[in-house]
Amino acid sequence: MKLSIKNMVCNRCVTAVRLLLEELKMPAGVVTIGEAVLLKNATAAQLKQLNVRLKQIGFELLDNQKHQQVEKIKNLLIEKVQSGEIEEHFSLSEFLSKALHKEYNYLSRLFSAVESVTIEQFFILQKIEKVKEWLVYDELNLSEISYRLGYSSVAHLSAQFKKVTGFSPSAFKKTGTHRKSIDDV
Repeated sequence: MKLSIKNMVCNRCVTAVRLLLEELKMPAGVVTIGEAVLLKNATAAQLKQLNVRLKQIGFELLDNQKHQQVEKIKNLLIEKVQSGEIEEHFSLSEFLSKALHKEYNYLSRLFSAVESVTIEQFFILQKIEKVKEWLVYDELNLSEISYRLGYSSVAHLSAQFKKVTGFSPSAFKKTGTHRKSIDDV
């Protein structure tokens, strides 16, 4: 039995869900970002209990196909940004269409209807959070960050960063402003 789980966006989330499933005696095979595959079907009562417990730790079972599809889109984009390996001419439409075997126009309309934000806006927000992470931890300079996240130039990254945060990257670094959790973006 395959379950889709909302807000499960990092390896700590996977561990938390795996531990919860073990605690509830619902043996899982594979648990990955956004999904868990149970080794045997769960009863309605078990699923209800699981959903209550998931909500207590910030997650939620998704039972609607549309929400499951949107969660897949979000997880793919988060993984792509977290990899730090985005090509300069990266195409969201090609990437998502290929990964999900659906027309991008359909995915775009669905995402916007469910999330009230476009796929492109969500992707930009994820990239900006990654920039903040690298700035806070002083891991890379702006030129390296720009290259790793597929920006055409440092100027483009800086302009987009300022538009989203209200700060230039250097001002952000000086203020020590805190980052958002990935699942709050």
